[in-house]
Amino acid sequence: MSSKLSTFICQNCGSETSQYFGRCLNCNSWNSIVEEIKTRRSKYQEIKNNKKSIPFNEISSKKISRFTSGFREFDRVLGGGIVPGSVVLLGGEPGIGKSTIVLQSAGKISLNEKVLYITAEESLEQVKIRWERLNQNSIDLQIFAETNLSLIIEEIKRVNPRLAIIDSIQAIHNHEMQSSPGSVSQVRECSSELQNLAKDNNIALLIIGHVTKDGALAGPKTLEHLVDTVINFEGDNISSHRLLRSIKNRFGSTFEIGIFEMLEEGLQEIKNPSSIFTNKENISGVTTTITNEGTRPLAVDIQALVNKTFYSNPRRTTTGISINRLHQILAVLEKHVGIKLSEFDCYIATGGGFEINDPSSDLGVAISILSSLKNIPPLASSSFIGELGLSGQVRKSNNLRTKIDEAVRLGIKNIVVPKLEEELNKNFQNLINIKEISNIKEAVDYSLSK
Repeated sequence: MSSKLSTFICQNCGSETSQYFGRCLNCNSWNSIVEEIKTRRSKYQEIKNNKKSIPFNEISSKKISRFTSGFREFDRVLGGGIVPGSVVLLGGEPGIGKSTIVLQSAGKISLNEKVLYITAEESLEQVKIRWERLNQNSIDLQIFAETNLSLIIEEIKRVNPRLAIIDSIQAIHNHEMQSSPGSVSQVRECSSELQNLAKDNNIALLIIGHVTKDGALAGPKTLEHLVDTVINFEGDNISSHRLLRSIKNRFGSTFEIGIFEMLEEGLQEIKNPSSIFTNKENISGVTTTITNEGTRPLAVDIQALVNKTFYSNPRRTTTGISINRLHQILAVLEKHVGIKLSEFDCYIATGGGFEINDPSSDLGVAISILSSLKNIPPLASSSFIGELGLSGQVRKSNNLRTKIDEAVRLGIKNIVVPKLEEELNKNFQNLINIKEISNIKEAVDYSLSK
C-alpha cells in the first residue's frame, strides 16, 4: 500500500515544508518553493533483504584496480584514476567544457574498456558533430540518447559497461514521480537509483551536473553527499585555460587540481602549469611565490600596483587573493616597516587570476607591494615563501620541501624562506641560494636593496 502526499520543496536548497511560503525559511531565496507530490510507502510494506552483515576480517582486502581516464591531469584530480563502482559528480558553468572533457575521456577509455555514454540533453546527431570536431578515433564507444530513468537503467544493465556517463542528471526524470525534470525531488531520486545501480554492479558512474547562478552545484545538498567524488570545472570565457578542481574525494586528496587548455580540437593537458602563471621578467611590483594545490606545487606571479590616492578612503582591490588578507598584510607593513600605506591605493593580482588560498604567499604579496611603492625591482630570479604574522615575524610554511623542489626545477636561483631545519638546508645547499629570514624587515632589506 502507498499513498500520495503533497509537500513543498525549495528548488534552491532542497528544504521541505508542509505549506507554501513566498520566501524559503532556510536559504531566504524568494519564489523558489514548488509543490511536489511524493509517494509515501506504507509502514507495513514488506522489504526483502538478501544481504547479511559479516565480520570485518572477512572483507576481501585485495587492492582495487583503478583504470585511467585518458588524461593524466584528470587522473591526478581523481586520486590516481577511476575507481570501479565509484560515482563521480562533475559540475561547472554552462559552456565551460564539461561535455567536451567527458566525451574526450570516454573516447580514450573506450579503446581498452567498455563505455556507455548517455546523452539526455542532445540528440545522437548533435553528439556526433562534437565527436568529429574533437577528432576522436574510437569506434567502440556506445552512445544512448534517453531521458527516462527506467530505460537508462535497463540499458546500463544490458550493456554492463566499465564506465557509464550521464549527461546530465538535471535532464533525467523518473516517470513514477509527478515533479518536473531538474527539480530537487527528481535529481535526488534519480541520483539515488543510479548510485545503487553503480554499487551493486561495480560500474563506475560519471555524472554531469548543472550549477546555479552563484556557482554552486544545482539540486539538493544530499546529491554531493551521495556521490564519492565531487569535481568542479572552472574557467572563464576570456582565458583558454580550464581548472579541474576536486572538492570532495573518498579515494584521494581534496582540492587537487588539473590544468587544461581549450583549443579548437578540444581540451589539451598543460604539462608545465607553472609556466602559464609566471613571467621571468624582473620588474618592479612583481614577485614569484610557490603555493600548494593539493599535492602539487605551483609557481605563481603576484603583481602589485601602488599609487598615491585621490580619495578619502584608499582603494583596495584584489584578484586571486582574499581582500581581508591584503588588509592584514598592509597593516603589518605599516606597523613594522614604517611606511604609511594608508595614503596609497593598492591593487593586487595573481598571474592568470589564479586563486591562492595558501597563507605562505603573504611574503610575496608584501615584497611586491613595497617593490611597486619604491619602484625598485625585487631580487632577480627569486621566489618568496612565508606566512606573515601580525607581529611582523615570517612563519613557517607547510610542504616547504616540495616548494623548494619546484623552485629548483624551474631554474630559480634565489629563494627567501622562514628559518629551515639544518638538514633541509643542507639538502638544497648546492642547488639554490636559500636566504632564511625571521621577520618582514629582514626580507625587505635583502630583497629590495640596490
